[in-house]
Amino acid sequence: MPKTPRISIPKSVRKYVFQRDNFHCQSCGKTHLETQLTIDHIIPLATGGSNDISNLQTLCLSCNQRKQHHFDSRFRGRFR
Repeated sequence: MPKTPRISIPKSVRKYVFQRDNFHCQSCGKTHLETQLTIDHIIPLATGGSNDISNLQTLCLSCNQRKQHHFDSRFRGRFR
């Protein structure tokens, strides 16, 4: 699969994803009050994931770093 080019995620999209995910890490469940939250691609760009809003999720910094460029199988249900 060809790698999708990385684009800057607009502030409005980041805000929407945080609100959609209720300001919770989608992996460990921590809130914005407990940790620093980031926006991450569910299917990594390196493996052909898209920049589409449906491929974005809220992760805390530690879960995002642990995931790196790998696919988290817990989210496979969103893409069947």
